Amino acid sequence: MWALRRASTPLRNQGYKVRTSYVFGKLEVPFFWEGNVAGFGTTTALSDRFISFERNNLATWPSAGVYISSHGLSTQAGAENSGEEDNVKDGFSELDETLPSTSPLEDSKAADDNEEELTSGSEIDDDDDNAVDDGTQNELDLLEGETGLAEKKSTKRGPSELFNVIWKAPGLSVASALDKWVSEGKELSRADISLAMLYLRKRQMFGKALQFSEWLEASGKLNFTDKDYASRLDLIGKLRGLRMAENYLAKIPKSFQGEIVYRTLLANCVIASNVQKAEEVFNKMKDLEFPITAFACSQLLLLYRRTDKRKIADILLLMEKENVKPSRFTYKILIDAKGLSNDISGMEQVVDTMKADGIELDFDTLALLAKHYVSAGLKDKAKATLKQMEEINSQGSRWPCRILLPRYGELEMEDEVRRLWEICESDPHIEECMAAIVAWGKLKNVQEAEKIFDRVVKSGKKLSARHYSTMMNVYRQTKMLTKGKELVNQMAESGCRMDPLTWDAVVKFYVEAGEVEKADSFLVKAVQQNKKKPLFATYMTLMHHYASRGDVPNAENIFDRMRRLGYMGRFTQFQTLVQAYVNAKAPAYGMRERMMVDNIFPNKALAGKLAQVDPFRMTEVSDLLD
Repeated sequence: MWALRRASTPLRNQGYKVRTSYVFGKLEVPFFWEGNVAGFGTTTALSDRFISFERNNLATWPSAGVYISSHGLSTQAGAENSGEEDNVKDGFSELDETLPSTSPLEDSKAADDNEEELTSGSEIDDDDDNAVDDGTQNELDLLEGETGLAEKKSTKRGPSELFNVIWKAPGLSVASALDKWVSEGKELSRADISLAMLYLRKRQMFGKALQFSEWLEASGKLNFTDKDYASRLDLIGKLRGLRMAENYLAKIPKSFQGEIVYRTLLANCVIASNVQKAEEVFNKMKDLEFPITAFACSQLLLLYRRTDKRKIADILLLMEKENVKPSRFTYKILIDAKGLSNDISGMEQVVDTMKADGIELDFDTLALLAKHYVSAGLKDKAKATLKQMEEINSQGSRWPCRILLPRYGELEMEDEVRRLWEICESDPHIEECMAAIVAWGKLKNVQEAEKIFDRVVKSGKKLSARHYSTMMNVYRQTKMLTKGKELVNQMAESGCRMDPLTWDAVVKFYVEAGEVEKADSFLVKAVQQNKKKPLFATYMTLMHHYASRGDVPNAENIFDRMRRLGYMGRFTQFQTLVQAYVNAKAPAYGMRERMMVDNIFPNKALAGKLAQVDPFRMTEVSDLLD
């Protein structure tokens, strides 16, 4: 039996209770199920929820229990469409997300909440508390084992002539460019098509990739398989939203509506943080009797790591019952969940279980561990892990520098930063430059960061908003507001359009300079003019500040704007909103009911704050004082 999850009480005929000491392997569930469901009219503790195995359904009930089965997964949680997460640095995710189908901005492409994902690559773009993923390589790995092979081939061959034709085609003219190319007698092999599609995805040229896919089917140049249909569905999900992706799935020939197509739709639901839709798709897959795979379960683990960590245990139970062996991806999600909850001991226990399962630590997993050691202030462990990462790279490849540089910067190891930069300095890639800028920014060495950024600007390469945001965050961290504003002007003059990541940097700039109202006004105008969706963290920056000064009206306003854009009631949103009422010493009428609607349950700390702003309790105290 899989050792990752053990119950603290023995299995009974019809189920067993999950208590506070509940563990998977030796991994205690972080800060879940403490005490009673505070303030919700029940004395039933979440730690005593009854879990029963049945084959027809899996439903989560606030107090009655969690029912796990092999055919269904449903919840009363509200949908959480968080928008298109343009960047997925999770080596997993990370991810392109879609706006909710009810949003007037549905067709826009915006970055999602910046929750720290699981890969090392994200840190080069932004501050750790605002890391946004850049690609979808792991979480949406449609070919899973085949992707590695394709990447090896692409490394040897480089971008193909076919890719260059698509890349150079202006706007929506990919089809005509390809027609002309074929009319010249060029032949198309599946290998050429796969390689071109891989490069389009790696460069996030999803619009052209979709045009390419549409042309292939319309021209009959490729006999579509289930993987080709899955690829098209994924691109539609990225660019046009979940609703259009579902519509496309219904049009796929029945014989090709297999597990990989539904798996792709599930991954897109996770990208969008749409809990309800993800669970519906998972249910559908089980109803169709597709095998329960580590990939599908890992997608739900990734989703619950963001939205409701209490449900992680439920998925682990399901995996154990169905004898689903956890993958490396599964372990990385659990490592990240432990690290994010600052449970370093638990994180290390996950690593031990992973090793015992025969999965060795690779570079990315070590990078993940290093990130959490740094965040926890465990410098010695972080340094040892970084050195281990360098030993793995004994062949001397340069690419790990972009991951190692920011970490050494955080650890204030200037000699190591300088050593690594000297390796790249003679002919640096742009991402190595960005990593070095982040590292020097952590060391408060603005002069070195500026020198590298100026070099990038003068290189003649077209810079994206992400690159400007990297330098802007250096100015933000060093409180250099004037230079930050100058950089924004420089960015505008270069013709580079600001994106949600840049908005986030500007908003934080203004907030940290004490100009909160200007930050809020800037964000409102940015959304109106660009029709894109700001990052989750951008709104939370404003909301945290309003809460800290007890500004309930503005905190509620931010909360409402987030909901209208699809950021549906998450724990951190309610936690911050309640803090606004606490600081204002104002009663929060109906707060418990609002949380129940979104299936959000308070932990011990939040329950205490809710008690402080309970309007009836406050009235009783006031009467006594009078």
